[in-house]
Amino acid sequence: MFSIRKATVNDVDAIYDLIIGIAKYEKMLDNVKATKNDLKVSLCDKEQAHVLLGVEDGKVIGFALYFYSFSTFVGRANLYLEDLFVYEPYRGKGYGKELLKALASIAVDEHCERLDWVCLDWNKPSIDFYHSIGAKQMDEWLLFRLEKDALKTFAKK
Repeated sequence: MFSIRKATVNDVDAIYDLIIGIAKYEKMLDNVKATKNDLKVSLCDKEQAHVLLGVEDGKVIGFALYFYSFSTFVGRANLYLEDLFVYEPYRGKGYGKELLKALASIAVDEHCERLDWVCLDWNKPSIDFYHSIGAKQMDEWLLFRLEKDALKTFAKK
């Protein structure tokens, strides 16, 4: 039996494990700096992001981590999906699609104009899935990032 629910502070350990799972899948485990306490503060205390959990027979097997962004052109908030992940033994059952649909429902209920996310260019199964649900690839937009020393240096100028 599969269900989706909003995460609570009691789910921080499970969320951390899911983050480790997606980092392994994306071959980016060395990039994980988050601690369980970081997650508690950011997700629960400050509510800077939100998590939907996919649960099968009482066991957390996947998640969608999201937050709100804003479009100045349309004057409305949007949802931004940071991560969508389902543990490998539970893939192929439609659970990822159900998590994404639940997130789309939140976006509609909250009168958001759109739901945005990025996908690694080598992740063909996900890219194919996203195309199959009607998502369009935004080839004309380039992702930029300031981080670490570059961020600190620029902030001081």
